[in-house]
Amino acid sequence: MRTRTFVLSLLVHAAMIGAAMVVRIAATTELPDPPHATAFVISRTELPEVQAPPVRRASAAATSAVTQSAVPLEAPDAVAPELPAIADGLPAGADGFIGVPGDSVGDPIGVAPPPAAVPSRAPEPRAPIRPGGVVRAPQKVHHVAPTYPPVAQAARVSGTVILEALIAEDGSVRDVKVLRSKALLDAAAVDAVRQWRFTPTLLNGVPVQVIMSVTVTFTLN
Repeated sequence: MRTRTFVLSLLVHAAMIGAAMVVRIAATTELPDPPHATAFVISRTELPEVQAPPVRRASAAATSAVTQSAVPLEAPDAVAPELPAIADGLPAGADGFIGVPGDSVGDPIGVAPPPAAVPSRAPEPRAPIRPGGVVRAPQKVHHVAPTYPPVAQAARVSGTVILEALIAEDGSVRDVKVLRSKALLDAAAVDAVRQWRFTPTLLNGVPVQVIMSVTVTFTLN
């Protein structure tokens, strides 16, 4: 009896262990679905739309300049001599001359045009000088006698009038003023001296104005 119970118990335990092993093997072949990745949704605030700066297009002149300065793909047959730089963007002729369109003659490159002639200014007159030292007094070359005023003759007025005369570079009397007056005789003395002429006065070979004193004497007959 005990032997049958022991065998039965052993069979039951063996069956249970086998069932457990089968379940474990089945569980390893059928794996559960992997967990899904969590999707994160980030909310963003609406930002003002920023416009991209406009793209500058190269001008036709710049494009042509780049094209002209490109390295040639084929060697030229002959190398032309280089012309000097053209000043101020003016076209150069075949002989290296600068000119404007329609002008047959240009100026040589690198040679500046002659400066415009500056009109010469007349030298400013020197201040009048007085004779003395190396400056000799001018000599009178033309004399005019004063006219005796009838009023002075009737009043029996006579005497000497001293005047200061400004003599110009050519020897003419330019101005006269009275230094010592004599009643009734001043006007006649001034009129006479204005008609006198003198030799030009030179200073270092240059004619100059001279101031000198002259006297006119009136004598009754």
